[in-house]
Amino acid sequence: MMKNLYNALLLKQLYQLKELGYRYTEAQPFTSKDKSQLELPNSLNELKKQAQNCHLCSLSKSRTHVVFGEGSESADIVIVGDMPLEMEDQQGRAFLGRGGDMLTAMIEKVLESSRERVYLTNLLKCRPLRSVALETTTFHICKAYLFKELEIINPKVVITLGEHAYQYLTNDFRPLQELRGSLIEYSNYHIVPTYHPNFLLKNPSYKREVFIDLKRAKELLT
Repeated sequence: MMKNLYNALLLKQLYQLKELGYRYTEAQPFTSKDKSQLELPNSLNELKKQAQNCHLCSLSKSRTHVVFGEGSESADIVIVGDMPLEMEDQQGRAFLGRGGDMLTAMIEKVLESSRERVYLTNLLKCRPLRSVALETTTFHICKAYLFKELEIINPKVVITLGEHAYQYLTNDFRPLQELRGSLIEYSNYHIVPTYHPNFLLKNPSYKREVFIDLKRAKELLT
């Protein structure tokens, strides 16, 4: 976990130096004495506070709110999306609108649970602007928070919604259509990759596949 944050901070400084025109530098961004500054909090409340004050990437300049995860700290299932939408940025909550309503219905009808009993979060905690192309480093910087959320919650199953959520969680960049329907053992939990509810709004014919995936996730808890 600390290594991921260290790498994110190191990348951030190197890119800043590059933008300033540096080609080579003798700067030493961090030493072993700085490691305590890289440790993330061991509670969701403190982690949320740290994320709300995060300015490690350019998304912090355009956000209205940090959209941190919500739900049970002892959840058996964590559901991970890719990034907040404009409505979610404005309200500071994940999975709102029609896609959020669809996800809530799936949780209740297929997982036979509630939003409050699972944990919902996103890979990115800030909404990207449509006009700005996302850099790979942005995902790598932000996923340090996601890894810490998973470490604190210690779920049995992680359901990833969409390609980005799965790919940057696992560093497995195969297309979702190839992965969907698989059950991946990863770290100390199982990953069930499936489609994002916002994708289903435009492609309702894929709902059956998501239903099957969520049923498989539920079966892992029995």
